[in-house]
Amino acid sequence: MITDLSSYNNTWYHPGSRFKCVLWYLINILFFRSPLVPISSIKRSLLRLFGAKIGSGVVIKPRVNIKYPWFLSVDDNTWIGEDVWIDNLAQVTIGKNVCLSQGAMILCGSHDYTKPAFDLLIGPIILEDGVWIGAQAVVSLGVTCQSHSVLTLKSVANKNLKPYYIYQGNPAKEIRLRIRTE
Repeated sequence: MITDLSSYNNTWYHPGSRFKCVLWYLINILFFRSPLVPISSIKRSLLRLFGAKIGSGVVIKPRVNIKYPWFLSVDDNTWIGEDVWIDNLAQVTIGKNVCLSQGAMILCGSHDYTKPAFDLLIGPIILEDGVWIGAQAVVSLGVTCQSHSVLTLKSVANKNLKPYYIYQGNPAKEIRLRIRTE
């Protein structure tokens, strides 16, 4: 098999109107990717304006990149750290009290390397309540991180994470049970 990118065709994928996508692109650059707007309330309002479902107390740090807010749902008291990239070509659902640490990547898209045209693949991602995605960690398409699971620093989740377990590595492997202290 030889890759032939000249035959790449993703015309089947329509994330929204061209006008809406261009307008969001500009808003994303000015208010989200910029370090000049540190105010989460403005960002929450803009996301809602573009169709995102955003709960109360959501903290959005500077230099966050969100592909399509109309495919985003974030519940209460979630933190989205600096340099987080939510590449939500499909629906991303984030529960309550989730922490996306600096540089984390939530990637709903990839390509089928077994096809000459390198076909686009997309799939939703779910981060359930209490999940912690460590700094520079990656969650890939179709993955569900179940309640209070942890993906450690620079780890890659390409399969579902069980609730209350800590995962590490590339690909992420189950390390141990997350101990609760109350």
